[in-house]
Amino acid sequence: MNLKEHVKIVQNWPKEGIEFKDITPLMNDGAAFKESVDQIVEYAKEKEIDVIVGPEARGFIIGCPVAYALETGFVPVRKEGKLPRDVIKVDYGLEYGENVLTIHKDAVKPGQRVLITDDLLATGGTIEATIKLVEQLGGVIVGCAFLIELAYLKGLEKLDGYDVLTLMRYE
Repeated sequence: MNLKEHVKIVQNWPKEGIEFKDITPLMNDGAAFKESVDQIVEYAKEKEIDVIVGPEARGFIIGCPVAYALETGFVPVRKEGKLPRDVIKVDYGLEYGENVLTIHKDAVKPGQRVLITDDLLATGGTIEATIKLVEQLGGVIVGCAFLIELAYLKGLEKLDGYDVLTLMRYE
């Protein structure tokens, strides 16, 4: 199945000059969404993961069905102020400024094999921050899985040394 047929390109959104990759049509097509989740599940099985970690919010959309299929846990990484218990945090840069991501201090145990999931790899800042959080807790990143990679933004360079799966690549 050509998953790109289920991604809509929205010109000049959220600002002039951006070609936004809208995955909502893919999520709305049961067969296409299942195919994308199944591909990530197969990748995760090879990695013998213990837990899946995903940044909000679209990392949840991808990671939760994968965790369900594998009968493993899912750990949310959230923006500051969104998690109710003790957290660790990391500051990271965005295209338009700075942000903070957090994870519960007890969410990942030392030595756990972690798969990070998200919908899109762009500049890599969010995933780089997520990796820092997981590794600070002692987790071992065994892979990162994305629906889409925007290769022209060179986010993959920030993931040098990590195994990465992308289902669709835009040059």
